[in-house]
Amino acid sequence: MKNTIIVVLGAIIAALVIFMVMQGSFDTFTANNEKSKTDTKSQTTTTTDMTDDEMTDEQMDNEDTLPTETKIGTSVEGNDIMAYHYGTGEKELVLVGGVHGAYAGNTTLLMNEMRTYFAADGRLPADIRLTIIPALNPDGIEAVYGSPELSESVTLKENNATVAGRFNANKVDLNRNFDCDWKATGVWRNQTVSGGSSAFSEPESQAIRDYVMAHKPAAVVVWFSAEGKVYPSACSGAPSTVSTKLASTFAEAADYPVESSFDAYVVNGDMVNWLAKENIPAISVLLTDYETTELSQNLDGVKAVISTYLE
Repeated sequence: MKNTIIVVLGAIIAALVIFMVMQGSFDTFTANNEKSKTDTKSQTTTTTDMTDDEMTDEQMDNEDTLPTETKIGTSVEGNDIMAYHYGTGEKELVLVGGVHGAYAGNTTLLMNEMRTYFAADGRLPADIRLTIIPALNPDGIEAVYGSPELSESVTLKENNATVAGRFNANKVDLNRNFDCDWKATGVWRNQTVSGGSSAFSEPESQAIRDYVMAHKPAAVVVWFSAEGKVYPSACSGAPSTVSTKLASTFAEAADYPVESSFDAYVVNGDMVNWLAKENIPAISVLLTDYETTELSQNLDGVKAVISTYLE
């Protein structure tokens, strides 16, 4: 009996010792685990809250130049109208091509070349955001080339073969569909063209209108073909001082002549002139012909606008 009691007491003491050891190990594990969580949380917060001063040059460059894209609208035929963004600054410069679809296909090719340049090499000032809209009229491009997009390897057709691609799928000249001296019919050279049923009747012009009104860019440059000149915007009056300065800045760097107004024929419902009505500085750049993009010249013009006009 005495031996039995001794054995039982020994077992109880051993159990207590084991329990205390295990409890100590558990407390140690819990403390270490909580410390690990705290350390991880601290590291995450440090990364998230990293300031510009703490970021490396490479991180800042990647953050500022990484392109993003926005679908700003859809064409009559359901093709996406895309905008591509570079930089994160508050001053936005918008570049637009392809208003006249396939007829000015080199303006879309130029925008695609600029996209390639700014995605790879174009470092922008911290306060600048660059937006490129390569093709406002994708249906006009698709009507001639079979695709709403133009690659840099495409061979452009002779311009007389692309006249049908100047208009959208509703046969409206988009550069007669904006709310500046709008009329239902307009003039292009010696022929009558449709300005649409009303100003902004077309989904393509609505897309750029809505984007501009939402973002209020600091300046807009729109490309057409073909004359080799730069025009400041104006609606029912002389060009504004800011648009004149914008035109001069771009033209001098790009080596194009500047004209104060386009007077070959009356243009009603012009996109760039509507921008003037909205007090947004804008210019029309007319490439020299219908085939070449004159990339170097136009890059020089864009860079001058960024570094001089938007400083």
